Amino acid sequence: MAHKTEDHETQYCFPAINSSCIKTKRSKHEYNIMYMFFSLLSVWTVLLNLLVIISISHFKKLHTPTNMLILSLAVADLLVGLTIMPLEAIRFIETCWYFGDTICRLFILIMGLLICTSLSNLVLIAVDRCVAVCHPLLYPQKITMTRTIIMIYVSWFWSSAYNISVFITTSQSKFTCYGECTFMYTFTLTIIDLFLSFLLPCVVIITLYLRIFYVAHQQVKVINSLMRSGKHLTEGSVRRKSESKAARTLGIIVTVYLFCWIPYYSLTLTPNTRMTSIIAYVMLWMLYINSGVNPLIYAIFYPWFRTSVKHILNLSKIFKAA
Repeated sequence: MAHKTEDHETQYCFPAINSSCIKTKRSKHEYNIMYMFFSLLSVWTVLLNLLVIISISHFKKLHTPTNMLILSLAVADLLVGLTIMPLEAIRFIETCWYFGDTICRLFILIMGLLICTSLSNLVLIAVDRCVAVCHPLLYPQKITMTRTIIMIYVSWFWSSAYNISVFITTSQSKFTCYGECTFMYTFTLTIIDLFLSFLLPCVVIITLYLRIFYVAHQQVKVINSLMRSGKHLTEGSVRRKSESKAARTLGIIVTVYLFCWIPYYSLTLTPNTRMTSIIAYVMLWMLYINSGVNPLIYAIFYPWFRTSVKHILNLSKIFKAA
């Protein structure tokens, strides 16, 4: 891709073009390690999320409203590993953008779409868990499969419409050199995007989970007191305890997600920040790595996921388990 020169000469992304960006010099050893690391990270993210998608899609027992939301989140995470990670890795390693202006625009648009969709899915998960824990008797009537699927479609549509509108109304920054892919927002649009795409959803999520944890704590206290007194637990009590456990598990997913998001959005508040510094790239990759972390949380806390993976890996059983 880049023109090879002697060590004392400057390397350019496009040597034949006078306005080409300067390419950062790396040793062959550095290239091999970095490409191997990011390739494995991308493959890891795709495969693990694919296992989540196959598990929920194939096994009918897993067709619940909560799992449909997890499925939607896994689809967004898989697309991050399949489309965003490889291009971002090449841009980071090569320090050049070789794919042209059109692909650059699509790359930034898809990145914004997937990030926004993931957060909107987490909002829906928080709503689902809040109704399940705080209003267990109303949950079957309020949260149905049909309503959940409609909300998932609305979530993806809203994320697409929002990011396309932002993309159209934002002026692309003039490239300082040929071979970079940057997109600068005005400060006003940055604040609006920060509020709509991050602060507002996070406030909703945190508020709902605080409510969930409070109610779940009270329910567990009641259940434990019944157990200590030797009273028989009703089916409703057992179900509420299970819902509380599920809420805590999804709470871990949300906490990890916010931990990965906050540094990146803190960076966006810095005026005239370009995604070229090492710190900026580390914060950005924390968002991407989160897409590969979620399936690990499922594997650790969800027995159904571990069981499903065993059936999937053992192809002779997968059709029998459906």
